[in-house]
Amino acid sequence: MNHLIVLFSVFSILTGQAQSTSVASPNDKLTFTLNTDERSDGALVYSIQYSDQMVVDNAPIGVILKNRDWTQKLETTASNITAKDTAWQPVYGERSSIPDRYRELIVDLNPVGNTKLLMQLVVRAYNEGIAFRYHWPEQLGMQILEVVDERTYFKFPKGTKAWYTPRAQAEYELRPIQNWKSATEMPLTLILPSGLYASIAEANMVNYARSRLSTVPNSANLLVTEQAGNVVETSPFSTPWRVVLVAEEPGQLLEHNYIILNLNPPNALKNTDWIKPGKVIREMTLSTHGAKALADFASSHGLDYIHFDAGWYGYEYTANSDATTITVDPRRNPKGDLDLLEAIRYAKSKGLGVIVYVNHRALERQMDEIFPLYQQWGISGVKFGFVHVGSHRWTTWLYDAVKKAAKHQLMVDVHDALRPTGYSRTYPNLMTQEGIYGNEEMPDATQNTTLPFTRFVAGAADYTPAYYHRKEFKDVSRFIKNTPAHQLALPVIYYSPLQWLYWYDIPSRDYQGEPEVEFWEHCPTVWDDTEVLEGKIGEYIAVARQSNEEWYIGAITNTESRTLTIPFYFLPEGQTYTAHIYADSDTIKTRTKVSINQMKVTTDSLWETTLKPSGGVAIRLVPLEE
Repeated sequence: MNHLIVLFSVFSILTGQAQSTSVASPNDKLTFTLNTDERSDGALVYSIQYSDQMVVDNAPIGVILKNRDWTQKLETTASNITAKDTAWQPVYGERSSIPDRYRELIVDLNPVGNTKLLMQLVVRAYNEGIAFRYHWPEQLGMQILEVVDERTYFKFPKGTKAWYTPRAQAEYELRPIQNWKSATEMPLTLILPSGLYASIAEANMVNYARSRLSTVPNSANLLVTEQAGNVVETSPFSTPWRVVLVAEEPGQLLEHNYIILNLNPPNALKNTDWIKPGKVIREMTLSTHGAKALADFASSHGLDYIHFDAGWYGYEYTANSDATTITVDPRRNPKGDLDLLEAIRYAKSKGLGVIVYVNHRALERQMDEIFPLYQQWGISGVKFGFVHVGSHRWTTWLYDAVKKAAKHQLMVDVHDALRPTGYSRTYPNLMTQEGIYGNEEMPDATQNTTLPFTRFVAGAADYTPAYYHRKEFKDVSRFIKNTPAHQLALPVIYYSPLQWLYWYDIPSRDYQGEPEVEFWEHCPTVWDDTEVLEGKIGEYIAVARQSNEEWYIGAITNTESRTLTIPFYFLPEGQTYTAHIYADSDTIKTRTKVSINQMKVTTDSLWETTLKPSGGVAIRLVPLEE
């Protein structure tokens, strides 16, 4: 691992004049420039440029505190640039080694004529994107800080369009940047008229209020942060990072999403041996018999955990619900015959762990009681339900809960509207989170081919892939709209260290020996390397991921049929692999109609396949033994 920290330059800029300072990425392609806007009273504007193409053009920047406006009448009194070139190894992830290379600019900003008060703008220029945040060093004149409104703008070239979504769990729509009725969630992915792609995201949002992005009345192509309430803190204090990823191809946004992790502190846990990614299946009967039957299925089909969902400790939504008891909600199981401790014992005898769901009502009252209790019971993790998100108070509550869970060696999955900002680097027991329009909503294939370039830029998402919940198999009002091979491919394309599979499925009722589910039996949930082979937002994507010596490929298309050519350039030279291919086929006699074929491939191979509308293909690549 190479470490390099270099002082690039230290200089002061004269006050009372138009001022400008810049920092470029290590490859010199991305440049951030901060200027004083001569047309206003000491306001600051910034630009982001990729090579000779403008990405963000003279957008205002600043923060309003309760007792101080840091958006105007400012002057730059000093700035310096340093550089860092290193790499780090995560506990788990989408790759086993993550590069962390950037140049950092720190600009000192003072109110005009007042050198006693100081705010700093901290900018990091990565090859993958630009990140910046506001920082107040400790100072007697500004001990208590109340952030009333962050005024960070993003001004894009005329003709830029964005994949808009009003909520973390809603569909995406490609729109011009003008006259939105409500703010959009982040990450917000954009396509610029130059052909470049960009994505605006938050990083290290753990002690702040969530921001969304709104259009500005009477101003096209201009976005501004919309803050979910005031933030009260004490200096020294930093806001979350505002991140603008820039890419020539849309797949690079997904490949480079590690920039979000880089902008968070390193792992704070000394012992992480108990953190074990894996595949999870939900126990839906809430009975001892059902739990044991599910454990038998899970242990014989390559799964790692069984999960007891809402109802195991009673009705979840009332203030008096008690998550220290095993009192089954009669609406879930009228018999109430769940011996959870026996189910945990049986699961462990099969080499499985157990995860339990707890609604926010019980978490808020009983967290300090139930976490040590669950550790005593032998539970591996907790799925948080319906937590509050957005405000400063509930943001800090949530991440404090993750810390407390770590003290008792409990992994965490958060539902429902949380979106990640990289905290899994600091507390890797935060395995995954929902914040996605997933299989509970039964999205169509167009949404599924949009998600890798939008929501997954932020990090892991608990999409909960279903498999048998189909109208041709069951009398259901909501059902999977995409083909079985499309569903098989999703755990490769959609990263989640805890991967909930067979959502809505009960194996004893639904599984009929379909041979293709062996793909899920073998498929890991964490990876050593990730390559986006090709893709176009809302149309198709093909992703290859490495686990030890094996590689896995998932490819899906939208509601249109499509012919794809899959390359294998990522395979090592001189090594032949057996490709196990799982594809939709009308000639197969099983009810799911998924064919299983094999062929030999090398790094020079190309394979052409035609995907059915809403279809996909899943491939497992195993080195051929000499």
